[in-house]
Amino acid sequence: IYSFQLNTNCQETVCCFLLFFSFSQSWLEKHSRILGFFIDGKFSSPADRQTQDVTDSKAAVVCSTLCAKDEDVASAASSAAGGFKTWSELSCYQRAKVLLKLASVLQRHSQCASELCELSQSSTSPAVLIRLAQYYASWAQLRDTLMPEWIPQGVVAVVVSDECSVYFLLLKVLPALAMGNAVIVVPGKTTALPALLLAQLFMEAGIPAGVLNVVTGSEALLGAKVAQNPQVNYQTYSGRQQTGEALAKAVAGWGVPMSFCLSLSSVCPFIIFDSADLDSAVDGVIELAFKKKRDFQWVLCVQESVLDIVVARLKLRMNGMKCVPLATETDRKLIDAAVLEAQQQGATLIQSCPPGTGALYPPTVLCGLAPSCESVISPPPGPVLPLISFRSSAEGVALGNHSPHGQAASIWTEDLTLALESAKSLCVGSVWVNCHSVMDPALPLCGRRESGNCTDGGREGLYQFLRPSHSPSLPHSSPSSINYADFGSTASKFMIPEGFDPSSVPRFYSQFVGGQLCKADSGCSRSVLAPGGSVLAHCPDGGRKDVRNAVEAAIKVQPGWMKKRSAARSQSLYSLADSLDKRRRDLAVSIQTQTGISLEEAEKEVQLSISRLSDWAARCDKEQGGTPFLPQSGSALSSPEALGVLGVILPNSKPLLSLVSLLGAAIAMGNAVVMVPSEKYPLPALEFIQVLQASDIPGGLVSIITGGRDQLTQALANHSVIQSIWYWGSKEGCQFLQYSCVSPLKRLWLHCEEEEEEREAGQNWTSSNPSLQEELWRTAVVWKSIWIPTA
Repeated sequence: IYSFQLNTNCQETVCCFLLFFSFSQSWLEKHSRILGFFIDGKFSSPADRQTQDVTDSKAAVVCSTLCAKDEDVASAASSAAGGFKTWSELSCYQRAKVLLKLASVLQRHSQCASELCELSQSSTSPAVLIRLAQYYASWAQLRDTLMPEWIPQGVVAVVVSDECSVYFLLLKVLPALAMGNAVIVVPGKTTALPALLLAQLFMEAGIPAGVLNVVTGSEALLGAKVAQNPQVNYQTYSGRQQTGEALAKAVAGWGVPMSFCLSLSSVCPFIIFDSADLDSAVDGVIELAFKKKRDFQWVLCVQESVLDIVVARLKLRMNGMKCVPLATETDRKLIDAAVLEAQQQGATLIQSCPPGTGALYPPTVLCGLAPSCESVISPPPGPVLPLISFRSSAEGVALGNHSPHGQAASIWTEDLTLALESAKSLCVGSVWVNCHSVMDPALPLCGRRESGNCTDGGREGLYQFLRPSHSPSLPHSSPSSINYADFGSTASKFMIPEGFDPSSVPRFYSQFVGGQLCKADSGCSRSVLAPGGSVLAHCPDGGRKDVRNAVEAAIKVQPGWMKKRSAARSQSLYSLADSLDKRRRDLAVSIQTQTGISLEEAEKEVQLSISRLSDWAARCDKEQGGTPFLPQSGSALSSPEALGVLGVILPNSKPLLSLVSLLGAAIAMGNAVVMVPSEKYPLPALEFIQVLQASDIPGGLVSIITGGRDQLTQALANHSVIQSIWYWGSKEGCQFLQYSCVSPLKRLWLHCEEEEEEREAGQNWTSSNPSLQEELWRTAVVWKSIWIPTA
């Protein structure tokens, strides 16, 4: 409602009622309220397409969008491939100039952008979008200067789910464009309007046609179709876990790397210690928990000594608060069921008013819940906040780590030491101290565990859209026919030469589990063959129980190893390199005997392995994160942390050098590792066990298990503690891991060794290119951001 004075002499005031959201309505009317796709720099509305309605917060239909068919996906992919060629050939300055102009265009059209975000039920403000454009314009300018050995992926598909905010959409799109990629956006229903408007604004900013394309429809189904197109090189998803799982399974086997940010399904702790400013903490709870649209789900954790005070202040603040609109009628049923179950388990309710009927629900706190309650593990949608209590600070941190997710946490205390210690101990990507939901593209936003396997924001978030210049893009392929339930259940068979005499085998090797030499739990062994087919030795045929024992040992030692000073880890790696140097002759002979290469070549591989371990020892204390400059008041830290326990299936090429390169990267950053040697060439890894024993690497930190590659891959994939798998193997193994490692979610680094050998494009382990170590290091860490306000 806009009021203006028509006649100042007679003081007559007339109210002029303009259409609410006038700018956005005008834009929608221009498109007849039926929005098509944005392909090759223009809107396209093919005939005979199904439509889906976009509704506002009151369930009123705002407009309709089209649902793309296969030919629309093919058209968008073809347009993006052409756009990538043009965009990637521009200089960094030219790309940065376009993104800077986008910031100006966003400012000029901020009213329309704001209204469309509001209509699509997204709370992102135009100022935030402008900040994103300006930040990534600077990275577009600096790419070749600061990352000279990295090149763009190519065509990137960005898929976001229905409730994803525009901020998270652009946190994917803008860095991809800044690094020189072309992008195909598959928005959810509620982000379709701002996505289509932004595509138009990009054209106004001068981006070449085809560089940014938008196709609409069902994000899971359409996202899978886009990834299956042979012109798409990489796909990233932001949204809910269920949709992400469906998408990953649909894309498995197509040769497209995928990353996930599952923030909408993440359950985050809001921890109030007894040293907190309780009034400010309760204000934070009210601001955060009862919004209609939240980026995360929250659980309130309160120290027992101040529990009664916090509950009393919550009751006071919630008194008279209005009911919050729910997204759907289904949400109301889920809330009613969750509240009833919590009450049956002894919970008491704090509600601002009695719940009515329909798609409205009052702000509600469920008090007195146990950590095992379903409402704590998976809170219901809507304005419902579970509350649990804890006695000590250590117990509060343990409750914060109770969730299988690890997106973010908000902690409230006036004790700076407690704040920093708690922030360091919480297994989450972002920690807000005495604040919440503060985000800036300068700091990484990194999901842990079930919250995601990628990093967005900061310099660290750029690397998902780049690949080392020495690493060729992966070719597309069609999925193999795999029985996922039976994969790895049958051990691979070795053909024993005719006339084989067991007494002629010189040695029976042991594997290395938990710091001890041992046989396989099954008691079985397998033959190790020379290049000519003769039997060189026997090694254990490890399986699921051996992996379980190795992981149990790793769990005990890894936290202590991670907490060690980086200088202490460095000395342990130098000790390992020295131990390898003392056994260089034995290792060289083992490599020669196993692979058939000359002794001179084998000795060069050993020497490179010693040098590579020394490189990792030197790097231990050189990568420590930093404190970025932020536009708002306060301080922030970002630091790399260990992933946890890794599973590594080693390649056939350079069996010793590849082992120490991967092992060094993993343990230098504080991880424990379960390694599976090459099925074809296991002897160098088995000889390396003596090197490990002679060093001061803690027992259990590194385990080496021999056996069938598929069988051990399946065991690693199904173990819930394994956080990441680095795999060199078959196309079927890559497909199995993509399909299986979504629940629980794991970080994957996959290499189809068969295809790499055919194209002569495998990893060059002897390369001194700095991007090789950079890639290894970034694959071995996750990032944590800590926000500390000063005003």
